[in-house]
This record gives sequence, structure tokens and C-alpha cells, in this order.
Amino acid sequence: MVINRQRLLWALWLVLVGALVLTPQIVFADAITGSVEKRSINVSAIVLFLVFVAATLVITWWASKQNRTASDYYAAGGKITGFQNGLAISGDFMSAASFLGISALVFTSGYDGLIYSMGFLVGWPIIMFLIAERLRNLGRYTFADVASFRLGKRPVRTLSAFGSLAVVALYLIAQVVGAGKLIQLLFGLDYVIAVVAVGVLMVCYVLFGGMLATTWVQMIKAAILLFGATFMALMVLAHVDFSLEGLFQQAVDVHDNGAAIMSPGGLVDDPISAISLGLALMFGTAGLPHILMRFFTVSDAKEARKSVFVATGFIGYFYILTFIIGFGAIILVSTNPTFMDDTGAIIGGTNMVAVHLAEAVGGSLFLGFISAVAFATILAVVAGLALAGASAISHDLYAGVLKNDNADEAKEVRISKITVLVLGVVSIVLGIAFETQNVAFMVGLAFSIAASCNFPVLLLSMYWKRLTTRGAVIGGGLGLLTAIALVILGPTVWVQVFGYENAIYPYKYPALFSMAVAFIGIWLFSITDNSERARLEREAFDAQFVRSQTGLGAHGAVDH
Repeated sequence: MVINRQRLLWALWLVLVGALVLTPQIVFADAITGSVEKRSINVSAIVLFLVFVAATLVITWWASKQNRTASDYYAAGGKITGFQNGLAISGDFMSAASFLGISALVFTSGYDGLIYSMGFLVGWPIIMFLIAERLRNLGRYTFADVASFRLGKRPVRTLSAFGSLAVVALYLIAQVVGAGKLIQLLFGLDYVIAVVAVGVLMVCYVLFGGMLATTWVQMIKAAILLFGATFMALMVLAHVDFSLEGLFQQAVDVHDNGAAIMSPGGLVDDPISAISLGLALMFGTAGLPHILMRFFTVSDAKEARKSVFVATGFIGYFYILTFIIGFGAIILVSTNPTFMDDTGAIIGGTNMVAVHLAEAVGGSLFLGFISAVAFATILAVVAGLALAGASAISHDLYAGVLKNDNADEAKEVRISKITVLVLGVVSIVLGIAFETQNVAFMVGLAFSIAASCNFPVLLLSMYWKRLTTRGAVIGGGLGLLTAIALVILGPTVWVQVFGYENAIYPYKYPALFSMAVAFIGIWLFSITDNSERARLEREAFDAQFVRSQTGLGAHGAVDH
């Protein structure tokens, strides 16, 4: 079986690479010309994307044959290696927003664009040293398993599930809307068609292949994205004779802000917003349910740590590439009238500068490749989000809350699959409904919720002996509500969406305050809890610590 699986995977890789390299050159050479906006249909992009879809659907079919238990469906049976999982995590994390968004931030703000990439990256050592090992040893399928290990299962699972669903819903809407607008520009396809395609493929990957298929989709996507970004960065460096000093000097010479792009302070207006943004990016990363879920796919804590190490390396390398790509776009895109409209603005907006740079350094063929990669990137991310959302409902709410951890395993998986179908329909409907809305704030809100609700409860459940169910539920709930309320009352929603003149909450990012509310609330309502139940929960901390070091709770080895 192992030999057959290896042969199948190698064959898929060869087919994918061969098709990516040969098909467009032979069949569609010079089939499309001109700027992105002028194309009605991007043939190369569609063909390359269809190759990716075909390969991943074959993997999904193969994965469906391996899924026999709930552990197989939710966590790939714990058979993913540390390197594979690290690559998949990087694929899950290197979204289209990261690739296009950070490049655009560097293009517009220069050095300040690093605040996002560094915020994301700094979150990984936190996961490595504080969370990964204990998470893997204490949990089975979701981080709610860990948060509720010694606390009241029903209330804590309920809070964790709603925190997960809030993050998943916000992130999913933003990704689907972004996919529609991106494909409308890159592929020349209708917005509705793009949204429906994303929803249908997301459902196929998760419904039939579960975590195993999702993992391989993320791995393949990570590999081709890293290849594409590396090629772009090398071509940019070749343009400046591989001199970083030359790269920065040329960018300063042509940018409207001149030397100011090499100084910090232009992206965030004040220290409070800078701190809040940094906290959301750092600690939100450690609270994203679709990222935390990946640590249950490996065999032991050693592989979990290896996963974070590998993921940190790939993600760090990727963000270095986006930094080079952003500065390269300043030089090669902002000075090229091909990528400008009649008003002198970038065609498609600044978020498209990485795509325009792909055409500048690699021609229409490479433009098609990057366009296909961008769509593949969205598919990989939404597949992980859908599985995390379905797990929150089927495993946390149904099996944990309604059935008190006594649910029939087959029925639990069946409910998870039904949830995936519902999520697919809902994502399509909301994606179409939000077509004309500014959904950029949703990603920031998702990270803020993860940092203000999921992360505090998860961290303190592992490390603070005096934590009680009352403290976790009230404090975590307050953090969740505070994050949502402050974003709504802030300038992003209150002014830009609702149209009011002044925001009630003056800062764009709520994490500094919502995290403080969560931690203070958890501390206050825990230390003042003198109930018998609280006493038992504190006494159970020592047993939990032993379990966190041995890993006996993983993949159902011990029923907790």
C-alpha cells in the first residue's frame, strides 16, 4: 500500500509539473497579449488552473479511499509527517491576501509593509514554544479538546466553537469575495462564476477527501506558490544585478514618497494602532482554528514541533520574497504605462501589482501561471477553513455539547459533511451578496477574535492552574464581544461602511483592548470562583500536565 501511494503521488507530481511546463508553451503560445484589463479570457491561466484542479481532484479521490474513521477524516489519522505538515501549514497560511496584499503594502508604503509579514512570522515561535507540543498531546481534532480538557466541557466547547466559527466565517467571506474579484480581473470570468467555482471545489475537497486531501492540496499549492514567487524575486534581483542596495535605490528614485519608503511610520498612524495590529497578527496566528487543527495530523509532539519549524522557514522565506517583489513592482510596474489606466492609476488597484510584475518579468505565460496560483491559493485556504468550521459544529457542538462526548463516530462525520455542504452554499451566497462591499476589515477582525478569545482561553488552560470554567467562559466571551464591538465602532466600519463622519472608537485595530479585557476577565472571574467545581478543576491541572507531557490523549488512545 505504501509503495502504491508513493507511486501515485509521484505520478501526480510529474503530471502536474509536466503540464505546467509544456502544455501552455505548445498549445497556447502567444495566444493572449496586452494588459490584464484588456483580456476577455486569460486562456493560459484557465488551463493551468484546470491542471491544478484535475490533479487535486485525483488526490481527493485517492484520499476518500483512505478515510475510514473520524480520525482519518478530521486529522488524516495522524499519519502526516512533520515536514509534510509544515509545508501544508505554510500553504494554509500563505494566502492570496499575503501574496498580493503584502506585496501591495510594500509597493505603497515600502519598509512599513514588513509590519504585517513580521507580525505573522513572530507568531510562529509562540506556537512552537508554548502551544504545539501540549496541543498535540492533549487534543484530538480541535483546540476545544484542549481548552476543555479539565474544565466544563459543554460551556468551554460552546465558547470555543463560536470563537472558531466567527473566525472561519469572517475569513471565509473575505477569501471568497477576494476570489471573485481576483478571478474577474485575472481570468476574465464572471464574478458569480468564480465564487460558485470556489464554493464547489472547496466542498469537493473537504466533503470527500477530508484532512488528507486538504493537506495535499495545501502542500501542492505551497510548492507552486513558492516556485512562482522565487522566480519573480530572482528576475527582479537580476534586473538590479543582484544588488539589494541597487534595488532600494532604484525604488527610492521612482517612488512618489522618495526616501520615506525606507523609513517606518507611514502605514500606521499612531502607537496604539501599531501595538494593536502587532498583537492581533502575533497572537491571532496562535488562535486560528484551521492552523491549530493541523497539529493533530502528526504522530507525536516531536513531529508537531518539526511542523512549526518547517512552516516558519517556508513562511519566513516567502515573506522575504514578497518584500523583494514589492520593491520590484515599484521599479518595473509603476514606471510602465502598460499597467496604468487612463487616469494613471494601477489597473485593478495596487493589490494587482504582484500580478502585473509577473507579466513584466515573465510575459503572458508566467502571468497565466501566477493567476492560476492565486486562485489555487484561495482554494487551499478555504478548504482548511471549511474543515475547521465543520469540525467546530460536528465535533465540538454536536459530539461534545449535545452528546457529551458519546456521539456515534459515523454520525459525527456525517454531520461534519452536511455542515461542509451548508458552508459551501452559505459562502457562495454571502460571497455574491458582499460583492460590492469593502470586506478588508473582516480579515483583521478574524485575527482580533482569534487573539482575544481563542488564544487566551487556550493558553491559560494549558499553563494557569487557577483557571476555572467560569473564568474561561466569561473572560473569553468578553474578549470576543469586545473585539467585534470595537471593530464596528471603529473607523473601518463606523465611517467607511456605515458612513458616519467620526468613529466612536478611534483606532482601526481592537486587539490591545480586547485582549486586555479577555485576560483580565479570565483572571478576575477565575480567582473569585470558590465553588467546589472550581476546586476540582484546579486539582485536575497536575493530571493535565502529566498528560500534556506523555501524549496519551492523542487520536483517541485515551478517552478524555
